[in-house]
This record gives sequence, C-alpha cells and structure tokens, in this order.
Amino acid sequence: MARTTHQIGIKTVERGIRYAIVAIFFVGVRRRKPAAVVNAVVSLIGTYTPDLLERLFDVEFRPWQRVYIESAMFTHSVGMLGPYDDVWWWDHLTHTHSASILSGIIHVIARRRGRDPAPRVLAVVVCLGIAWELVEYAIHTGANKLGIDPVLVSYGHADTALDLVFNLVGALLVLAFGDRFLDNLRQFTE
Repeated sequence: MARTTHQIGIKTVERGIRYAIVAIFFVGVRRRKPAAVVNAVVSLIGTYTPDLLERLFDVEFRPWQRVYIESAMFTHSVGMLGPYDDVWWWDHLTHTHSASILSGIIHVIARRRGRDPAPRVLAVVVCLGIAWELVEYAIHTGANKLGIDPVLVSYGHADTALDLVFNLVGALLVLAFGDRFLDNLRQFTE
C-alpha cells in the first residue's frame, strides 16, 4: 500500500512539473517571449526522457532520478521568464543541474564498460559545454542581426566562463557521488 501511495506521489510531482512547464509556455506566449515558448516546448519534451530511456534500455529510474531530470527542464524553462536576468545564481544552478545529468549518463556508460569515468566525464562536459556556448553565441548573434528575439542569450565572456565552471561543478558532483547514486542504471548500455 505504501509503495502504491509513493508511486502515486511521484506521478503527481511529475505531472505537476509538466503542467508548470505548459503554464510557462502560455505565459511566454502571452508576454510574447519566443525564448520562453521555445524553451518550454523543448523542456516539456525533455520531461519524457526517463520514460524513453526506460523503454529503450530496459532500466528503471528511481523516483528521485526521474524528478531530478524533469526538474532540470522546469528550472531551465522558468528561467526564461526572468530568473536568468533577475536572480544572480539561477544560471549557475541550471548549468550545474544540466551538467550533472550529462555527467551521470557518461559516468554510467563508463562504469558499465569497466572504465574510469573521470576523464570521460570531464572531457565530455568540457567539450559539450564549449560547443553549447558557441551555439548560444551564434544563435544570439544571428537573432540580433535579423532583428528578432534570440531563443538563447549570450551574456558575454564572464558569463561564458562561469557557465563552464558550473558545468564542471556538476561533473565533479557526479564523480564524487555517482557510484552511490547511479548504480541502478549500470545496465543502461546493454
């Protein structure tokens, strides 16, 4: 009985996150903020990532892992409504959160293959972090040249450097705690 109640509680949290992202979509439409609209759509799709991975790889995420992934989608999409501009630590939170998810995937794959995850996690997070920042800059620059609102915003060199630092914070957290918190996903690559 308690397990069923717990499962119902997790499904309620997941639905709540999805409904909140849908609300962000409508607020973005109302405010005429294309960045919020596009990011809400991408984030809503991203909330189904645990379901997709469970079906494709015959794994089972723990409830907190599902909520962790889905809450990253929420924090990113809500950030487009103002917290990225108004809350000094919001960008640091979202970069750490997202990088820890990416790092977790790489960590699980490396452990499954019997390899040390540290160099792989760090290499992927640094390389994809730099690639993301370049894409962000290109989209921002292109949108400015076209005279439209960018769906991704680049805030300059200092922000880019801090984004990369907080990506590494997410990676280091996974390297410190991944073996303990991700052991249920080791069959992920089978």
